[in-house]
Amino acid sequence: MTAEATITPKLTEAQTADREIIDVVETNCCIVGGGPAGVVLSLLLARQGISVMLLETHKDFDRDFRGDTVHPSTMEIMDELGLAESLLQLPHSKIRTLTITTPNGSTQFANFARLKTKYPFITMMPQAKFLEFIVEEAKHYPSFQLVLGANVQELIEENGIIKGVRYRGHGGWHEVRAQLTVGSDGRHSRLRQLAGFEAVGTSPPMDVLWFRLPRSSEDPSGGMGRIGNGHIVAMLDRADQWQIAYVIPKGGYQEIRAAGIEALRQGIVGVVPELSDRVQYLKDWSQIAFLSVESSRLPRWYLPGLLLIGDAAHIMSPVGGVGINYAVQDAVVAANVLSESLKHNSIHIWDLAEVQRQRELPIRVIQAFQSVIQQNIFARVLNSNNSNQSFTPPAFLRLPILRDLPARLVAFGIWPVHVKT
Repeated sequence: MTAEATITPKLTEAQTADREIIDVVETNCCIVGGGPAGVVLSLLLARQGISVMLLETHKDFDRDFRGDTVHPSTMEIMDELGLAESLLQLPHSKIRTLTITTPNGSTQFANFARLKTKYPFITMMPQAKFLEFIVEEAKHYPSFQLVLGANVQELIEENGIIKGVRYRGHGGWHEVRAQLTVGSDGRHSRLRQLAGFEAVGTSPPMDVLWFRLPRSSEDPSGGMGRIGNGHIVAMLDRADQWQIAYVIPKGGYQEIRAAGIEALRQGIVGVVPELSDRVQYLKDWSQIAFLSVESSRLPRWYLPGLLLIGDAAHIMSPVGGVGINYAVQDAVVAANVLSESLKHNSIHIWDLAEVQRQRELPIRVIQAFQSVIQQNIFARVLNSNNSNQSFTPPAFLRLPILRDLPARLVAFGIWPVHVKT
C-alpha cells in the first residue's frame, strides 16, 4: 500500500464536540461548491434522476474577476445537452484569435477560426451568468436541490468512508448524508483541506492585477497579450470593456501599491500606449483585484466516498483561460463514470480512481504547456533587468505544421470529452 492510499481526513476539535443538528438530509450525491464543475455535474446527474444536493457557501454566484472564458470544448458539451443556442442568447462576445505583441511586432498565438468545430471561438461571458444558466436548467429536475449560504465545516467519516458533510447556515448546523461527496469548491477548497490532501506545484508562481477599462469601437477585437518595458499585459475583449490582467513579479504587489495608482497607470500605458486616454478611469485600488497565481495538482483526487474535481483537484494557471473548461470536462467524465454506480447505490473506490485516470493526463499536459509559457515568456520578461528588452515568441508559432497546436490545446485539450448518453 502506498503512502497516498493511507490519507485520512483531518479531524478538528469541532468535529469531536457535541452540537445541535437542525436537520439531517439524505441524498445520492452531495456536491460542495457551485463553480463550473459543481453546477455542470449537478445538472448531468439530475438529468438521470439521481438525487443530488449542491451546497454553495455564498448566497449568489456573482463574484468579480472570475474566469469568463467559455471555450469550444464547453460549447460542444452544451450542444450535446441541447443548451448551446440558449446559452448564446445571453449577452456575450466572441474571441476568435489570441495575439502576442512585442517590441518586435505581433504574432498570432492561436486562431480558433481554423479549428474544425461548430463553435470556433472563445465565448466571453460573465461566469455568474453561465452558472446561473446551468442551475436554472438543473432546477427543471425534481432530483436537484440547491442550498446557498451553506458553509461546509466538516466531513462525516464512518469506518474510513466519507458519508457526507456538516455545514453551517440558515440558523444553525445541518447534516447531509450521501453515498458520494464531491468537492468542487475551487482553488481554496475547504474539502481538500479537511481531507488532508497536499498539492504538488507545477509552475512558477506569479501575481496578477485584474481590472477593466472601456473598449473603443476602433480597438482590435479578440484577445491580446502585450509584452514590453519589462511588463506583461493580457487583454480580453468583453464588447464594451477590456478585461485586463497586469502580470507582476511574485511578491511585487506591495511595491506597486506603495508607488501609487498613477505609477500603475504609467506602467500600463508603457506597455499599451492605446490605453493612454482611458487609464484615468482607474481612480483607486478598489477597482483592482489582486490574484496570487499558482498552478498545482493533487497526486490523488479521492478517498472512499469522496472525490475532488476542478480547481479543488488541480489549480490552473490563468494562461489560456482554460480553468472553466477543464473543470467542466472533469464534471462530464465524473458523470459518465459514476452515474450507473450512483443509481445502484454502489460507489466503489475504483470508480473514483477511474475518474482521475481519465482526467489526469489531460491535466498534466495543459499544466506543462502553461508552465512552458510562464517560464519562457512571463518569467523572462518579468525577471529581466533591462526594461527595454525585446522578446521573440517561440519559433513553433511560425511553423505552419504546428501553428494550430496552441489553439487546439487551449480549445479542447489533448482530446475532446463527450456526454455519455
